[in-house]
Amino acid sequence: MTGQASENIVAATWTKPLSPPEKLPTAADIVIIGGGIVGVSTAWFLAKQGISVVLCEKGHVAGEQSGRNWGWVRVQGRDTREIPMMLESQRIWEGLAEEIGEDVGFTRGGCFFTANSSKELQSFEKWVDIARDYDIGTRLINGTELKKYVPGSAVDWAGAMFTETDGRAEPHKATPAIARAAERSGATILSSCAVRGVETAAGSVSSVVTEHGTIKTSTVLCAAGAWTSMFCRSLGIDVPQLRVRGTVARTAPCENVLNGNIFDHRLGIRRREDGGYTVAHGSVLEHPVTPASFRYFFKFLPALLQELKLVNLSFGREFVDEWTTPKVWALDQPSPFEKTRVLNPSPTPSVLKGIRRNLDSMFPQLADTPIVESWAGMIESSPDVVPVIDAVDRMRGFHVATGFSGHGFGIGPGAGKAIAGMLTGKETGIDISALRLSRFFDGSPIRPESSI
Repeated sequence: MTGQASENIVAATWTKPLSPPEKLPTAADIVIIGGGIVGVSTAWFLAKQGISVVLCEKGHVAGEQSGRNWGWVRVQGRDTREIPMMLESQRIWEGLAEEIGEDVGFTRGGCFFTANSSKELQSFEKWVDIARDYDIGTRLINGTELKKYVPGSAVDWAGAMFTETDGRAEPHKATPAIARAAERSGATILSSCAVRGVETAAGSVSSVVTEHGTIKTSTVLCAAGAWTSMFCRSLGIDVPQLRVRGTVARTAPCENVLNGNIFDHRLGIRRREDGGYTVAHGSVLEHPVTPASFRYFFKFLPALLQELKLVNLSFGREFVDEWTTPKVWALDQPSPFEKTRVLNPSPTPSVLKGIRRNLDSMFPQLADTPIVESWAGMIESSPDVVPVIDAVDRMRGFHVATGFSGHGFGIGPGAGKAIAGMLTGKETGIDISALRLSRFFDGSPIRPESSI
């Protein structure tokens, strides 16, 4: 089901040779750990303000989830805590290609959450009411109108929730393009440069120690995706986080049966810039059980109960890998981040079979269209399925941005703007107070409003 190596245009993002830095800056105003879309977007906004910023990525920019996701840029269905940031992100996406001078594959085509019964359709009304409060043009449409937008489908849907202004972009293009824009604005982007730890003086950040040397700084942002919790734990900082594996595939260019994004319990599908489709299973969440699963069980219980029918648990190598990974390590020796440059899980064969089966049944005219590439990625999730964006009280100058829970690509540019504001004290108009880390420890109820 996977195409030839020459066809692996998505996987080329993380399978290319590593390129260690030729030299290391001795100092920077701000150091960012992690080269996903949140990290590079933050670096871009900081550099445009004239801030000296260095971003360190242990593997490749966009080598993990930021290059492997579905590519959706949607506000529809989001937790209310994310909506203002997401609306700003959509505004940035709209003008991004023109501003940075590179194609990122962004286009609007609408987002549909389909309903297979009138009861399911009615269940969307609550979010439509929320959308009205934010002046988002989300509406419910019946099955007849939905057929006009998706004439190629063989499914007799009852209707859908529809947001016409939602869109999509190409992950394997967008994140590297933003990183290059950050560099042109003055940021230093270092790949194959793992950060081993942080040094402090009088309780404040004083430097970061990388595998290639030390960078003096007073401000650090850890935006390391699925690695954030491990990194923070080595500093004595508790960040609740679990991983979910997502299997994704893309088809060859084919007949246009949908010019937008559809989420159905059988399939998540969106049109690609190359004329094919990115497809994923609509009702499978794979969680490889690790020691962290037990450590954070009660914090994640509300989310687990919400998604109980969708979660597939597995026990395997991931448990052993985490169990045998040290909690702390010497900063003058190779770290766990150098041992695993790229977190690169294999796609799950049974999920790929389900994707193929559901694609063919929903869109019979695509039955002969080959799947030319497949991959998997590890989504980092927070207990309430919205991110943590916060300064860490116990270590002055240290900040965290993680737990985007599968929503990070679309919201990435807006998050970058908000985080840059947090780091510099510049007002952005985006309220991130509800995304504080302490909400998981101060007795606040953990209530997911959306899903991964």
